[in-house]
Amino acid sequence: MASIVRYIKRSEPEPYSSLNEETDEANRPAAIIFEHRTLPGPTFTVDSAVDSLGFGRFQMRLSMLLGVAWMADSMEMMLLSLLSPALQCEWQLSKWQQAFISTFVFGGMLLSGAMWGILCDTYGRRNTIILSTAVTAYFGLLSAASPVLSWMLILRGLVGIGIGGAPQSTTLYAEFLPSKVRGRCLVLTEMFWGFGCVFLVLLALGVMPTLGWRWLLGLASLPLVLFLCLSPWLPESARFQLASGDSKAALNTLQRIALHNRKDMPAGTLVERDGTEARGRLRDLVSPPLRHTTLLLWPIWLACAFCYYGLILLTTEMLASGGPCRPPAAPERAECECRPLTSSDYVDLLVSAFAEFPGLFITIPLVDMLGRRRTLALLFALFALCVFILHACLPRMAMMGVLFAARCFISGAFQVVYVYTPEVYPTTVRAVGLGAASTMARIGALLTPFIAQVVLRAAPHGAIACYGVVSLLAAVASMMLPIETKGRALQEAHLNT
Repeated sequence: MASIVRYIKRSEPEPYSSLNEETDEANRPAAIIFEHRTLPGPTFTVDSAVDSLGFGRFQMRLSMLLGVAWMADSMEMMLLSLLSPALQCEWQLSKWQQAFISTFVFGGMLLSGAMWGILCDTYGRRNTIILSTAVTAYFGLLSAASPVLSWMLILRGLVGIGIGGAPQSTTLYAEFLPSKVRGRCLVLTEMFWGFGCVFLVLLALGVMPTLGWRWLLGLASLPLVLFLCLSPWLPESARFQLASGDSKAALNTLQRIALHNRKDMPAGTLVERDGTEARGRLRDLVSPPLRHTTLLLWPIWLACAFCYYGLILLTTEMLASGGPCRPPAAPERAECECRPLTSSDYVDLLVSAFAEFPGLFITIPLVDMLGRRRTLALLFALFALCVFILHACLPRMAMMGVLFAARCFISGAFQVVYVYTPEVYPTTVRAVGLGAASTMARIGALLTPFIAQVVLRAAPHGAIACYGVVSLLAAVASMMLPIETKGRALQEAHLNT
């Protein structure tokens, strides 16, 4: 039988009534007895403890802290659509060279996504998130001093390696959420991504015309520095601690949640695990219990990134060119033509960035009413509809409205896959599962600059149709997913292979 860790309540009715939120762990009265032997009586799991402690001040504080990191990462990604036009004019870049800037960032993310997942499942969520954020901040600041294109490509590629660890904040956050509110809370954290997009466009509107792109790159890294300053508070996941055999640390983490939320710990004993189960193995993702799910999730993630980042780049290009019905520029002119973004373009980008928020509020009720799979399929189908409408010769305002709606739906789809993926995998492979899926997304993101920035110039209708077809295929794959995670507890057990 598994050994257990016993939590014994004090006889006082309010064991922590004399303590405030910031009380040092070392000064707390002893309220926990650990006995590494089999004991009779009631037991509880981490999942039941998290559910009973509910959503409270602890989760709110965690939401804000991880939200800062999520906001900063969205700013680094949004930079791609603003940086290319500025560098084209200053360094006389061709369309292919512009596309390489985005490709190097996504290439770094592609190389590092699974790596961060393995580190997360092996050494912990907390340390991995802090390390990846430090990498992004450091090389993001350095890239502001890039003297030539080659240095920019190298440094932005290293920024991409850091950003590859950003999805792991979702893993950590999901493991602290009660099952009843997990879907809604994970979707709500995506509002920080929207805040980052909006904030960067506003920052660019004020900085680019006067100080230039170098200042924009430097200032965009400051939220990452803020997160690193606040990171000492960041907790480690109790689920990871239990899976790694450190039941005492897991119980202390649950006690910390109870203290912040001002709730009593569940009575009984915490079931301990021996920590000998293998963690963070990529091959477990394609073992029989999860193979079907994994092989469908990977192309869905690829489609999400391909369509989402493609639409961001597409918006910039279509605003500059006037839409797909504008006569294409001559090849010689297209290579050297410099079209810096105007104030009107920044305003339009700002309107497009605000589409993240309607997508958020559409997705929140749908994930719990329709479930994750049907919501995902519906949002992909609606995105495809908007993309096919772009084939028409629309006036600028109508085109902006369609782009706004498309951004709304594809951002909602991305939010749903970020909810579904950590829910469907067990604790021992949850981070590597999310990391591997994120790696597949980067393949889509790696390809999309050449469609949105190169093919669009030569064959605009073909480029637009490409996004619609990929989205429809993703909708079909979403309906084929074998597991619906709505209302399902996070799985702890490791896969037996």
